[in-house]
Amino acid sequence: MSGYRISIQGEAGSFHEVAAKQYFAGNSIEIIPCATFDQTLAEVKKGKADFGVMAIENARAGSILYNYTIIRESGLKILGEHNLRVRQNLMALPGQNFEDIKEIWSHPIAFSQCMSFLDRHPGIKLIETEDTAGSARIISERKLKGIAAIASSRAAEMYGLKIIAPNIETYHENYTRFLVIGSRSKGHRTGNKASICFSVGHKPGSLAGVLTKLAELNINLTKIQSVPRLNGKGWEYLFYLDLELPDDSMVEAIPGVLGDDTRDLEILGIYMKNNTIYDS
Repeated sequence: MSGYRISIQGEAGSFHEVAAKQYFAGNSIEIIPCATFDQTLAEVKKGKADFGVMAIENARAGSILYNYTIIRESGLKILGEHNLRVRQNLMALPGQNFEDIKEIWSHPIAFSQCMSFLDRHPGIKLIETEDTAGSARIISERKLKGIAAIASSRAAEMYGLKIIAPNIETYHENYTRFLVIGSRSKGHRTGNKASICFSVGHKPGSLAGVLTKLAELNINLTKIQSVPRLNGKGWEYLFYLDLELPDDSMVEAIPGVLGDDTRDLEILGIYMKNNTIYDS
């Protein structure tokens, strides 16, 4: 059984840890907790982690635009993906009931996934924190009464908290897509999915022309996301695309086909759709 060092944003018990354990199931892994997504990638670049696992989009909260930018700027590659069904739970110290709760602590994205529930209790103060599991840990360590956390059931188990309201997410098909990041040497050199980014000229039909060429290659576009950036001359938009490929050769064809219609074209990763990057 092989082992991997995995950097994640968040602490033990976070959804990032759950996703990493599911993705690398069958292998021993060492989790390297990080306070920020930047640090998650930095640990991989420094060689202290073999891979990083980081969220990129949620079915309810949408895309994490910042993560697109830092992945591209890091020089690392997308090597895999994992979709996690996220169940949010309200938890507090044993002996506490919902009527006792005056504050709820959690990550802002977790709050956004639970707003229907939270809106029904406007008298409870919401406190944004860096991590779902970290909120649960602090409540447990400091024995904080009257304060609850929104986090995973694993966090409740790890830190000895009682779930006082389970599955409070608004959208019960609440999936988060995580990306596995690393150096190209650690992943597939071929795959049935690719992530690319590029910019286009400021003229009508520029983007439509690129999408038409992809369709002509029988490449299925599964996601497109625009992210603004300043280029010294004003606003410009980078487009991030996820593509399903009919065969591996399409990756090599993309630069030649799209090169004349795009600027700063970059292949961010080639990987297997919903599959692992290692041989178990």
